[in-house]
This record gives sequence, structure tokens and C-alpha cells, in this order.
Amino acid sequence: MTLIVSSCNTTERLNKAATAQGKIQAGIALPAWPDDCQKLEPHASVEVGSELRSVLVRERNALDRQNARTGRCGAFYDDIKTKFGSR
Repeated sequence: MTLIVSSCNTTERLNKAATAQGKIQAGIALPAWPDDCQKLEPHASVEVGSELRSVLVRERNALDRQNARTGRCGAFYDDIKTKFGSR
């Protein structure tokens, strides 16, 4: 007696069921994540012969911009949690 098991079909059905269940449980469409929150801040460029102090100042400015962005994105998410409640 030979038994053939096809796990791909089972996995596919489970994935579809889980997706449907997730959509039902979510019940709401969350707003899109702001583009600004997906942006990465590049390091300050270093040119040959640049004074170390100027490079550090530019790097600190880049870090300040990223920290401000993180604060804005955190506030956005906190606002979403307040409006829609955590489940």
C-alpha cells in the first residue's frame, strides 16, 4: 500500500485560511505608513583632506535628522494605536 502526501496543497490551504482569518479579525484598513518613515539617513560623506571636526558635525546633523524622523514616526504609530486601539 502506497500513501502519497502532498504537503504543498495543505500548506497553501492553511495560508489562504490564515489570510482570510487575519482580514476578518483586522476589520479595519490602516492608513499607509508615511514615506518619511521608510527613509534611511545616509552617513555624512567624507572627502579626502576634510577636517575631522567638519565630518563629525555633518554626521551629528544626520543623526539629529534621523532621531527627529524616528520621533515623528513613533508619534504616527501612537496616534494609530489611539484611534484604532490595540487588539
